[in-house]
Amino acid sequence: MGRIFETRKATMMKRWDRMSKAFTRIGKEIAMAVKAGGPLAENNPSLRRAIQNARTVNMPKDKVENAIKKASGQGAADYAEVVYEGYAPHGVAVVVVTATDNPTRTVSNVRVAFNRNGGNMGSSGSVAFQFKKMGVFRIRPDGVDPESLELDLIDHGLEEFGEGTGEEGEAQLVIRTAFEGFGTMAKALEERGITPLSSGTEYVPSSTVELGEDEAGEVLALVDLLEQDDDVQNVFHNLG
Repeated sequence: MGRIFETRKATMMKRWDRMSKAFTRIGKEIAMAVKAGGPLAENNPSLRRAIQNARTVNMPKDKVENAIKKASGQGAADYAEVVYEGYAPHGVAVVVVTATDNPTRTVSNVRVAFNRNGGNMGSSGSVAFQFKKMGVFRIRPDGVDPESLELDLIDHGLEEFGEGTGEEGEAQLVIRTAFEGFGTMAKALEERGITPLSSGTEYVPSSTVELGEDEAGEVLALVDLLEQDDDVQNVFHNLG
């Protein structure tokens, strides 16, 4: 019984840590959206997108409202997106997207994570060429005819369309478009009454590296450490 309790406790703590991290990430997304386009969601597409992403991770409404209010006030943190690149063990390319109000702190933390886990932090452009920056929308498959929607969205910049799963294993449809066509695709989905579960930009690898279980574990240990940093928004890699 004690072992079962400890296992459940560890699972709950892991879920709580993941939720806390998601709230921090969305809070910064909201802050940057408010800074760029103001606090009114109806006039700010980036803020509308951030609020929708907040709903996806079950961020309470009062926390969303507080994040908007905080970002609108005097002395609000001035976050900027900074992208770092490097190699994990075994030649796996890694792109780290951060939102930071202190780049000196952030770059130091990212470099330490790479160094302590058998990786090497690179200069700008050292690995990004192995990825394509794309707009990505994730939607519920319920009531959607995938073939019909795919054909319909081709005229609006659709580049990739497929199935995926959420963090809890739920089925999703994944829509990818060129980064430059993000706004066009967002408008096309809105016109069709489709509200994405989440939307944003991702670095999609042009090819992947296949590794054995132990070697892959070393790569994922670095990814996990990077993701634990509060300044890190997303980590992308080309591990297959």
